[in-house]
Amino acid sequence: MALWIPITLLAAFAQNLRFMLQKHLKDTSLSSGGATLSRFLYSFPLAALLVWTYASLTDQALPDTSPRFWAFALAGAVSQIIATMCVVSIFQHRNFAIGITFKKTEVIQTAIIGFVLLGEGLHPLALVAIFIGLAGVLVLSDPPKAEGRWSDRIWNRAAGLGLLSGLLFGMSSIGYRGASLSLEQPDPFLAAMMTLALVTVTQTVLLSAWLALRERGQILLVLKSWRVSRWVGLTSMIGSLGWFTAFTLQNAAYVKALGQVELVFAFLASQFFFGEKTDKREVLGVCLIVLSILVLILSL
Repeated sequence: MALWIPITLLAAFAQNLRFMLQKHLKDTSLSSGGATLSRFLYSFPLAALLVWTYASLTDQALPDTSPRFWAFALAGAVSQIIATMCVVSIFQHRNFAIGITFKKTEVIQTAIIGFVLLGEGLHPLALVAIFIGLAGVLVLSDPPKAEGRWSDRIWNRAAGLGLLSGLLFGMSSIGYRGASLSLEQPDPFLAAMMTLALVTVTQTVLLSAWLALRERGQILLVLKSWRVSRWVGLTSMIGSLGWFTAFTLQNAAYVKALGQVELVFAFLASQFFFGEKTDKREVLGVCLIVLSILVLILSL
């Protein structure tokens, strides 16, 4: 088995745990911005310690960064901040599993963006996958017990946030892979750790500055929520390190395709941890998106 496969599975599991903890913080004490900051604030010290320890134990010098690295890293960092805030905001409107399912449209959207902007050809199966996924998104966009015209109901805040998060997470994946590869480091683990450490520090500074201007009390609340937020930081570091390492070892599209296993973890969490119910229409929508992802994987 290729090394990137178990690393990706671990990353998906850790990421699901992190979103569960962030949903708890959002439901109990923090805003979307505060719950997002908890991820970066409590993970960057761990990431910095990890890269320093690994470099020392393996007797390697830290790689030099370049303008190309920072261009990719900043694009990925900002995209990920906004995407995470979108997902946390979705939990206010829909249940945990549906929020994660909307996020997972990133694979389909990445294929569309590559075709439209880069002229990358699409396998016929990929086109089939896109249409199946579109049907799934339309079904999921219609919230339970909604009234009025169907065309009006599908254009709602949760659907918009979900699609935007998928788009931005796809962009961040490409940014992080580009940043990691630009280090030209033969050790993929050191390259991944270095990228993770610098990105999380940057995200902490950027989001803290934004919250200081827009939501001044949230930074203090994040610090007060350390008992839960520290676990957000730990699971975030484990998940991000897994993603960064997998992106360094393999094409981001393949990594994200395998990462759709997170949907299974999300439904288990939604049903057994949060005690949330999913109606038949939502199950149909999720099944359509899962089917579209499987078809897309076959076309890769």
